[in-house]
Amino acid sequence: MRNALRIDREKLVLGVAAPLLAIVTAIAITSAVMSVTGQNPFRAYEVMLDFGTKSDSQVWIVNRAIPYYLSAVAVAIGFRMNLFNIGVDGQYRVAAFFAAVVGGALSLPGALRIPVILLTAMAVGAVWAGIAGWLKASRGVSEVITTIMLNFLGGSLIGYFLQQGRLAELDGNIVHTTDLPDSSMFFEFETQVQPVHGTVVIAVLIGITYWFVLNRTRFGFDLRAVGMSEPAAEASGVSVKRTVVTAMLLSGAVAGLVGMPTLLNESGNYGNDFPEGLGFTGIAIALLGRNHPLGMGFAALLWGFLERTSTQLEAEDYAQEIILVMQGVIVLSVVVAYELVRRWGIRRQQRMVGEELAAAQGGASGSSGATRKNDSDSAEVSA
Repeated sequence: MRNALRIDREKLVLGVAAPLLAIVTAIAITSAVMSVTGQNPFRAYEVMLDFGTKSDSQVWIVNRAIPYYLSAVAVAIGFRMNLFNIGVDGQYRVAAFFAAVVGGALSLPGALRIPVILLTAMAVGAVWAGIAGWLKASRGVSEVITTIMLNFLGGSLIGYFLQQGRLAELDGNIVHTTDLPDSSMFFEFETQVQPVHGTVVIAVLIGITYWFVLNRTRFGFDLRAVGMSEPAAEASGVSVKRTVVTAMLLSGAVAGLVGMPTLLNESGNYGNDFPEGLGFTGIAIALLGRNHPLGMGFAALLWGFLERTSTQLEAEDYAQEIILVMQGVIVLSVVVAYELVRRWGIRRQQRMVGEELAAAQGGASGSSGATRKNDSDSAEVSA
């Protein structure tokens, strides 16, 4: 029991030390950058805290964090088995486009139209990512190359259909798909300032499902086993190829939901002003959150906080690029800090195990020596 408590305490210390080290490092580097450029870092942090804690800012940050979190989970599914799904950006845009087209063409009540839109987005995203998974499993093609190419193909496909007279219509300077009826828009949580998108429920459910599948199912065990060692997983009976394809399908299905907060809570259509780049942001957030559902949630909120406060910093005559520097430094600091703490933890565990083995061997030697002495005394008495 004492050893178990000590191990748990060690894990807790390591878990707290890494983010603290990363935060301190990020603040120190960012402060140094601002000081070199002649800007006051303490005033910047004061402005960020004051503006970021206002009620309207808090709601904005939560709404902004929803697609970031979904994107991070989609990336993390691949990361857990050493797959780099860099194509989340293309997957969610293709999925959102065709989901908007299907939703605008159907004549269904909102209660039925919304599930159809969500399922369409997940199916399209899964198929788009599954292409890369199939090529990886069957031909050994790097998923990094195929997903980058699929990003380009997805953008070209959307550009072809997103034209007046095809699957879109012209509205001023914006070309977009048919507007979804109001009954098809997702519900919202009303607040005193502005509503919180109801798609936050989808993000929470996805996070819970992600944790459960990875930690409480056989597939999750197989996925993590393949990520640790493909030969060992194959030797234990795990089909590596099937796991690769399934992981990419699941990653793509979650990626298909990334555009739903915008489609179902904001725009109601897919146009040439639909947000891009959320997939690449998800990579940074997955790294920042260490692929953990709670960690990625905090990272998504932090990213939203930084983006929200950047506008106020710009109004205070701070360079707009300072937020980009801060985001990059935070990600690099977290990656480096976790690696340093991990290595320190391994060395500490090795030292502890060595000390316990040495103590056990010393005790065994002492007991065997005592046994030999007792045998010698017995022999002398008998003589």
